[in-house]
Amino acid sequence: MKEFSRVDRLSQQMKKEMAVILQREIKDPRLHTMITVSDVEVSRDLSHAKVFVTFLGLADEKVEDNLKILNDASGFVRSLIGKRIQARIVPHIRFVFDESLNEGIRMATLVSSARAEDDRRRLESGQALDDVASDNAANSDTNDSDEPAN
Repeated sequence: MKEFSRVDRLSQQMKKEMAVILQREIKDPRLHTMITVSDVEVSRDLSHAKVFVTFLGLADEKVEDNLKILNDASGFVRSLIGKRIQARIVPHIRFVFDESLNEGIRMATLVSSARAEDDRRRLESGQALDDVASDNAANSDTNDSDEPAN
């Protein structure tokens, strides 16, 4: 089993503490209240940390404003992190918006619309959706047999 490196341990510890700090300690009324810390990347020399955040339910045009507020408060957040973790070096913090959640939602929407379009085309061509489902089930049953495929 591979052991975690010092960078990985610090990254995980910072991620936990950062989530608590952003929910309980930052009291800026301009800041969105639903902030999620999705990841923390710490440089190999432990001098810099990139904190990936998402803002649940926040309009896209306000994301940059919230990132600026967080980055302006990064010194304060760094001092709180330094008090909570047992580390000789506390990295400089930079907040970055995490696009992965929005990208995942976009991809799921694309898949759903493609499937709906396929179903619509099948209906237009006269093939019933039940026929397609039973054909797919029959094909998967023959592919799942214990005999090796030739």
